Amino acid sequence: MRASRRIVIVGASLAGLHAARTLRDEGFDGKLTLVGDEPYPPYDRPPLSKRVLLGGGEAPDTTLPFTDVPDVVHRFGAPAVRLDPVARTVTLADGWELPWDGLVIATGARARPFPATRTFPRPVCTLRGRDDARALGASLLPGRHVLVIGAGFLGGEIAAAARARGCRVTLVEAAEQPLARAVGAVAGAFVAGLHREAGVDLRTGTTVTELRAGPGAGEGFRITLSDGTTSVADTVVAALGAVPADEWLTDSGLDVTGPGGGVRCDPFLRALRPDGTVVSGVTAAGDVARVPHPLADGAPVLIGHWTNAIEQAAVAAHNLLHPGEPRPYDAVPSFWADLYGVRLRSVGLPAGAETIRLVENDPVARHLEVTHHRAGRLVGALTAGRAARLAAHRRELEHRRSAPVPAVVGRG
Repeated sequence: MRASRRIVIVGASLAGLHAARTLRDEGFDGKLTLVGDEPYPPYDRPPLSKRVLLGGGEAPDTTLPFTDVPDVVHRFGAPAVRLDPVARTVTLADGWELPWDGLVIATGARARPFPATRTFPRPVCTLRGRDDARALGASLLPGRHVLVIGAGFLGGEIAAAARARGCRVTLVEAAEQPLARAVGAVAGAFVAGLHREAGVDLRTGTTVTELRAGPGAGEGFRITLSDGTTSVADTVVAALGAVPADEWLTDSGLDVTGPGGGVRCDPFLRALRPDGTVVSGVTAAGDVARVPHPLADGAPVLIGHWTNAIEQAAVAAHNLLHPGEPRPYDAVPSFWADLYGVRLRSVGLPAGAETIRLVENDPVARHLEVTHHRAGRLVGALTAGRAARLAAHRRELEHRRSAPVPAVVGRG
């Protein structure tokens, strides 16, 4: 790639930073611009729920090392609002227009908001960014009542942090068990036991039917649940998952219309149009990328995990530099969560399973091992307190991912 070429990375979080580092490591010496919508340097998001909320004093530093990537122009606090792949420009919210020869889309995801029908005098909290963590952490005071809506991994970690800070916690989940859609009912029941053992008032098969906020700071939220119970909470947190931050791409000609949104990519992380042709010079990585994966039998999936952001960023950057010799993204996804001193770890794509096999379930010892299968083949595994057992499952999944890469319809 010529030294005069320009690459723009939109998204200054984990995937964007690692894309910039890969570009420099692989010899790109042209102009490199990193665009971020927040006014902060890149920072790590998992510690927001795992460590920041637990702190009562000075919050731990979550800043990622970005100054070791040489000669990068930083545009922090300047969200991208428009992409023109024909003119090859990105327009920022401040009106600045960035020309590019190569583009990495790494805008990540946003917290799914609570579907309220009215505006509250005080907001329902979400947890996605640094400002969210600061605001939520300041509200977790001993004796206060915290309502968490959604008992997924994030909602569970928020509930655990609130309990550790001495709060009374009600955790509401619409499904019959926490995490049932993500990892199955067996693991969900195990996690439910952890919550209840810690003193969390877990309500499964339950939704919030009414939520009202008084005008005064000390009046709290008045809550009505579908089981008929009512209460008052000092803090309400919506942990309803995330949606890809792709709204700025609506008129770009890229395919962002699939289930769950996100930029549809080919196996090489090259952005696609709705007709399946490649948009030349554009790749995507991280939570915003919807990518075919061998463990999903080639179906496009969104994978919102920390390790995935790093692995996809490396592939997206490499393929931008070497379009004639692209390599596919086929890494085995993995993630972890911490609940009440128990480390949950998973590999693969357990949400795509048809059947689940229970290997070990010992709530007293806090040990769990389950495997997830589709068409008789392993697609994922989850453990609690048995992390060493994941190595064998990972090896099997890595062997299975070796599948032919489908051909691309065409290039543009």
